[in-house]
Amino acid sequence: MARLETSAEHPVPVRVVAIRLGEWIARLGEIWVDGQIAQLNRRPGVATQFLVLRDPDANISLSVTCPRGVLPDSVSEGTRVVLRARPDFYLERGSLSLRALEVRQVGLGELLARLDALRRLLAAEGVFAPDRKRPLPFLPHTIGLITGRASAAERDVVENARRRLPGARFRIENVAMQGTSAVTEVVEALRRLDRDPEVDVVVIARGGGSVEDLLPFSNETLVRAVSDARTPVVSAIGHETDTPLLDLVSDVAASTPTDAAKRVVPDLAAETAEIDALRQRARSRVRARLDREAELMAGLPERLRLTVRLRLERETSDVAASRDRARRRLAALLEAGRADLAHVQARVRALSPQATLDRGYAVARRADGAVVRSPDEATGRLNVRVAGGEFDADPVRP
Repeated sequence: MARLETSAEHPVPVRVVAIRLGEWIARLGEIWVDGQIAQLNRRPGVATQFLVLRDPDANISLSVTCPRGVLPDSVSEGTRVVLRARPDFYLERGSLSLRALEVRQVGLGELLARLDALRRLLAAEGVFAPDRKRPLPFLPHTIGLITGRASAAERDVVENARRRLPGARFRIENVAMQGTSAVTEVVEALRRLDRDPEVDVVVIARGGGSVEDLLPFSNETLVRAVSDARTPVVSAIGHETDTPLLDLVSDVAASTPTDAAKRVVPDLAAETAEIDALRQRARSRVRARLDREAELMAGLPERLRLTVRLRLERETSDVAASRDRARRRLAALLEAGRADLAHVQARVRALSPQATLDRGYAVARRADGAVVRSPDEATGRLNVRVAGGEFDADPVRP
């Protein structure tokens, strides 16, 4: 198809643009489309029926025309369908629609198979990994609540939370919790609450319903939005037996909205009772410790006297033993000293000139004190010392 050559000086008419658009769209031919019926207009006796087909994961829809007999009587608004259609571009209105040639309702088994495939895909990506779970705050400043307007789920969460913690604050986002717009509204509400710095935890709550009613809470767009949220999210969808994918990605999966209320706020009465019990146990332990210390103090003087007496007796015994050891040591030292002295005296006596004199020898000295060692040295008067004393003598030469 040739490209249109246009300019400000040579524009093309609207009809040409419309015709060319129609030609391009017609080249798509027949296509199979998956979607959810958002609006359905059945009018008896009219050859053509009209519906709006909405994308389950995005806020995008297309108008569809169905000739009589193509649309099954079992489908209704909210039904998931697969249809074979041909795109049509209406030149007069400049609008695009699909002309359905065949419409098939997606059965429950097929829906469950798709959900299981999606679950495996997200699990493989780590979206449900336990290490991604965030702990809930012990005492949230504000609780974000996404639920249906005036719903039993809203009442259960708010009343039970305030029964446990009077004055609990909520920021409530009332949105559609089923139908074609549920996913879009829940995701937008979650993002608003996630941006609010005062919201510490977000609860998504809905009562029970059929598998089809709970399909929005297994939607991939919603699951990824919860995974990307910075604020901890609590899932409280349906009953205990209901397990939408939202339960797997949320930080805490509550079995019911009432259970969610118990998870997000502490029980003030129970916490107060626990504090009282702890205080009582602390008082009992302190009192018991004081009683033990009082008993110890009461017996302390007697124990001190006994300890001092025992210490004195032990020290007295030690002093007596030390004294005896000192005496024995001193006596031994004195005896050894006397023996050494006697030995030295004997050696002195043996080496003394007196001992030589006692054996009959004499020492002769001249007047100048020199000892006479030979007859030639005996000159003048001599002083002779013998064992019994001294006397003077004159040397006599032969």
